[in-house]
Amino acid sequence: MQLNTQTDYALRTLMYLAARRGRATIAQVAELYGISIHHVAKVVNQLGRLGYIHNIRGIGGGIELARQPAEIRIGEVIEHFEGNLHLLACVDSRNVCLIESFCKLKRVLAEAERVQLEYLNSVTLADVAPGSRQLARAGS
Repeated sequence: MQLNTQTDYALRTLMYLAARRGRATIAQVAELYGISIHHVAKVVNQLGRLGYIHNIRGIGGGIELARQPAEIRIGEVIEHFEGNLHLLACVDSRNVCLIESFCKLKRVLAEAERVQLEYLNSVTLADVAPGSRQLARAGS
């Protein structure tokens, strides 16, 4: 599985906010990672709708985490942004393949998906967020 760019930017934005422990701006996130401010804004909008961050408008506004980093599961974020995480269409569908009735691969792939998601949901934002000093050094 390869994550799409939006998922990548969402995870990076959450890591940035967890490391800062306070408000930041979309421009700060984009600048640190060297990515488009427009792409970050789109991801921030989605993160806000999903309840991961607060978007504060106006003077002194910005973005900040809506939940504690230890409450945000990496697997959950990935699922929200990726949607279908199936390795093949047959894993959650019926009558997709001619050999479905005797195919052992479907069960193997379903188990692999289960194990992967279980692991990703055991990891929280707090587990992967860099320290504030590390983040500051990366930006200089």
